[in-house]
Amino acid sequence: MIGQRLSPVLHEIEETLWEFEANVADKPNYTEEGFKGGIKIFMSVMLDKMWELQEKENIEMSDRENMATKLGESLRALVKTYTDIDTHELYKK
Repeated sequence: MIGQRLSPVLHEIEETLWEFEANVADKPNYTEEGFKGGIKIFMSVMLDKMWELQEKENIEMSDRENMATKLGESLRALVKTYTDIDTHELYKK
């Protein structure tokens, strides 16, 4: 599965970020592509864990769909609030 294949890479990225923040403590200067990648990764892992919760709680498919939509809307609003970037616009370029 893709999550299992990517998990070691994501863990290495996490460790690298902790090390950078502890030792350099400077702005990382992500590119637009890096920003989009980070958002996509976050959304993917959130949806994966949300699916696990939905399975555990035996949530109906229509409610699952609504939850996924709400998660996407919430992430878009969060990004817009704190960066003034509309995630929908990122993919129109």
